Formats: sequence, structure tokens, C-alpha cells
Amino acid sequence: MIRDRDGKFPALFDAVLNDSGIDVVLSGIQIPRMNSIVERWIQTCRRELLDRTLIWNQRHLLYTLREFEQFYNGHRPHQGIANARPLQPLPPPIDDPDTSAHLNVRRRDRLGGILHEYWNAA
Repeated sequence: MIRDRDGKFPALFDAVLNDSGIDVVLSGIQIPRMNSIVERWIQTCRRELLDRTLIWNQRHLLYTLREFEQFYNGHRPHQGIANARPLQPLPPPIDDPDTSAHLNVRRRDRLGGILHEYWNAA
């Protein structure tokens, strides 16, 4: 169980959980938004991937989550500065209207077509 360091959880609370076989993991110090960021990622992973995938075993689950993590951080646009991806620089803007009319957009499927990556082929 992941919990914050709030005083409403006494040591007895952790002891009861440990007796039940539940490990308690404390959230980081002075990181109030950590839980919300992780919850957002988990919701996105569930909605975009796990609700559409039949997982066979642990190996398949780890492979699927690794692929989704690479897609999430490397390709998927995020609501932020110009829909920038976290691990990539901003793409150059397309200012010429003639260029936008003749874009050669390609698609690559990941995880059997559940995730799609699009890019402009030169």
C-alpha cells in the first residue's frame, strides 16, 4: 500500500497492515503532487491499454507495460506546452500552407494495433 506521511496514520496502522502481509510504502518527502501524477498515469494506462488488452501472464504484462511506457514518454502528445512529448524536443512548426497540404503522414502500429504512432515521412 502506498500512503503519504500524514499524522493520521499512526505506527499501529502500519503494524496492522504488516501483520496482514501488506507492505507499506511511504510517499516522498515534500512531494504533495506525487500521488496525483501517479494516479493520472495509472488511469491513462488502464484506459488506453489494459482495458483493451487480454494479458496472458506476467511476462506479457511486463512487455506490454514497457511498450506503453516508451509510447507514453516518447511519442504520445501531452497537454502542456504545444502538446510536447516529455522526452522529445518540440517539432519545427509548419508555416507554409503548401507544405501542410502535401504531408506524407505514416503510421506505425504498436502492441498489435492498440497504440498508433504517426510521423511525417520526408
